[in-house]
Amino acid sequence: MKNLLFVLLILFCVGEIYAQPSISIESFATGLNKPVNIKHAGDTRLFVVEQDGFIQILNADGSIKTTPFLDIESQVGGSGTIGDERGFLGLAFHPNYMTNGFFYVNYINTSGDTVISRFSVSSTNVDIADAGSEQILMTIMQPVSNHNGGDMAFGSDGMLYISSGDGGGSGDPTDKGQDLSSLLGKILRIDVDNTSGGNNYAIPSDNPFITDANALDEIWAYGVRNPWKFSFDRQTNDIWIADVGQGGFEEINMMPSTMAGLNYGWRCYEGNNPFNTGGCANMNTMTFPIATLAHSSTSFCSITGGYRYRGTQYPAFTGLYFFADYCSNEIGVLEENGSNWNMTLTPPFNGNSWVAFGEDVAGELYIAGINSSTIYKIKDATLSTDSANLSNFKMFPNPASEALNLEFQETMFPEVITFYDIQGRIVKRVDNFSSNAVTISTSNLRKGFYMVEILGSTGEKATKKLVLN
Repeated sequence: MKNLLFVLLILFCVGEIYAQPSISIESFATGLNKPVNIKHAGDTRLFVVEQDGFIQILNADGSIKTTPFLDIESQVGGSGTIGDERGFLGLAFHPNYMTNGFFYVNYINTSGDTVISRFSVSSTNVDIADAGSEQILMTIMQPVSNHNGGDMAFGSDGMLYISSGDGGGSGDPTDKGQDLSSLLGKILRIDVDNTSGGNNYAIPSDNPFITDANALDEIWAYGVRNPWKFSFDRQTNDIWIADVGQGGFEEINMMPSTMAGLNYGWRCYEGNNPFNTGGCANMNTMTFPIATLAHSSTSFCSITGGYRYRGTQYPAFTGLYFFADYCSNEIGVLEENGSNWNMTLTPPFNGNSWVAFGEDVAGELYIAGINSSTIYKIKDATLSTDSANLSNFKMFPNPASEALNLEFQETMFPEVITFYDIQGRIVKRVDNFSSNAVTISTSNLRKGFYMVEILGSTGEKATKKLVLN
């Protein structure tokens, strides 16, 4: 049986009274080895990259296919111990994967360099890749073993975006983040459906530096230190980049994906703070993060970026950006508040060392830790678990229109009944009941989906979904 591991009440109090949605994580699949990336291919399966060189397939019920989807262990370098930043790191499925069978990987080879390559699925088995189909697109020399970036994702424009770290070492000693003649410390963007210049890819015509003789054409954005994970908001197409900090700050960057050529500031700035500004451009030319996490405030050390929630199972999560930290074991969310973002963090989920989020085809979210063999699903506990006393009352009609009736047994006399909209806002609250049979007018509420929370006289809680017509 899947176990509910932890529940955190997140308080939203930005000028209005908000609900208190409960973030929980629940075991979805177990038996993985050092999972570092989770992607879907446009169907109900999840594909999990294991750092040592494998891709495993998770079925919709959380079971793991017996045979790995892909095994390139012999080609992968490093990753032998927890904390090694090398290995098999990234995965992205072509937008037309269901017809062309192409997927793309990012790994460190046995020479210690980054390889970006394409594989194909087997022509006879959709659960097995053709291990002999590799076509290398690019190889990036890595000076040392850390800060490899390693994530990949296709944008809504059909282009492949790749995160590349600054090449390692403390403080970006060779200033690769600001050096436009290097692919290190960058977000790259390539066209995998065409070829040019003798490469197995082409340069998109709207890449920002193609007319600059001193810059590499593949660069889309620069000034990042170690963008371990990034994602696209499937609703707005904004790009979210979580950049691992040096020693003071972790940072979260967000910009419209159409904003090309941005400089995110590293090594000149770490977060919003000067780091090493010698020879740097004016700070007005740089793009600063929408949120930072100071190491001094907790045990932060390495941010893992996630996704902005666009699923349908948990309406209170809609629009929240999820992230986590490797050292603190905390999961965090950012909530949009006008031009600002409010941050809330969970207490630690000790022993996990979070390194990857996943988004399934429906927009539901998952999370994995390098120290754990388990993939967890992120859930709203308010909707995931019903009160043990839920059977002690009836709520009807549902769907309702003008009024809602609730009938309670003696064991659950109502104290407070609260209605929440799909954004998690409290839209109606009723109390001071004198009977176990309650009728509540809903004529002042708009048509749509609501959650009704009932607080019993002995402290028990129950929730029910309600549709108003």
